Amino acid sequence: MRAAAQTPSYNLASFLSRPLVQIGPHLLPNRLFVAPMAGVTDRPFRQLCRRLGAGYAVSEMVTSRKELWGSLKTSRRADHAGEPGPIAVQIAGTDAAMMAEAAAYNIDRGAQIIDINMGCPAKKVCNKWAGSALMRNEALALEIVEAVVAVCAPRGVPVTLKMRTGWSLEERNALRLARSFEAAGIAMLTIHGRTREQGYKGLAEYDTIAAVKAALAIPVVANGDIDSPEKARDVLAYTRADALMIGRAAQGRPWIFREVAHFLATGEHLAAPTVPEARDLLTEHLHDHYGLYGERSGVRSARKHIGWAVRGLPGGEDFRQRMNILERCDEQVQALRDWFDDLGQTHDRLPPTEAANDEDAQADEACAA
Repeated sequence: MRAAAQTPSYNLASFLSRPLVQIGPHLLPNRLFVAPMAGVTDRPFRQLCRRLGAGYAVSEMVTSRKELWGSLKTSRRADHAGEPGPIAVQIAGTDAAMMAEAAAYNIDRGAQIIDINMGCPAKKVCNKWAGSALMRNEALALEIVEAVVAVCAPRGVPVTLKMRTGWSLEERNALRLARSFEAAGIAMLTIHGRTREQGYKGLAEYDTIAAVKAALAIPVVANGDIDSPEKARDVLAYTRADALMIGRAAQGRPWIFREVAHFLATGEHLAAPTVPEARDLLTEHLHDHYGLYGERSGVRSARKHIGWAVRGLPGGEDFRQRMNILERCDEQVQALRDWFDDLGQTHDRLPPTEAANDEDAQADEACAA
């Protein structure tokens, strides 16, 4: 990707003055979206990101396999209680009829936007020829899109899609598929700037995203390695995308959305959260998390969120190891608050840390972006 400085014709103020992204009847409040990440973007995390500046959030991936819809895992993923609209649910699968049925099922339960997953590179998904593996079977991919749109359109529910640049470096077919998907009725397209073969290794490329944006009339969203306000600016400058989707960089740092928004609007950096603010935000998130998962599952699944939050901070790794042996929610919350209070003795605001994009194994498992 060329640096933004090498694209003088791009005017950020002009970009910000463009109409906001519209998905069917839904006008989104801004251009910063939370990427769907299995095991991460549950309702508490989505609400936290929305509160801190994200304009749109898509649910975790929900299977099209009907026999699993009643499972506790799926019911938690489909929980949107108290969540601001529009409610967007991502579905995954390999059978057109099953995907259409899954779309209808989720609409009946409150989904206002259906998103099709063709971007997850995780082996357990691709081995079943779902996720980004569908990009290797263009006929099936288009059949699925047409079936889902046919079910959703009469109900007034738009369909979006997230995909990669292709299966491999030699099979980079996003542009061809994007044109077919637009013609089939997809309302918005998100592209992660890597192939399925890359997983989350190497660097995202934005040439393919720029080519798709230039070719399509529907909104195109850029995704991949957007981990700082400067990177957000540069990706917008290079791709001319309508919006940005942020995934892994929001893990442990949900305030990245307000930081990016402030930088794009003013060209200046927003101050990092104060230590007490970060402590209170994470404490509230933990309580919401426990409310969804209960004590036993909640305390264990919260560990990754706490680990992300303290990663790279002074004493964070030692604290993470101690915290991981705690088995009660109240102990976990108190330990977190005490640790941040200690950090506050030496820092008014959170000190700089490296972005969260170095967790390849976790990201591959979680279909992060």
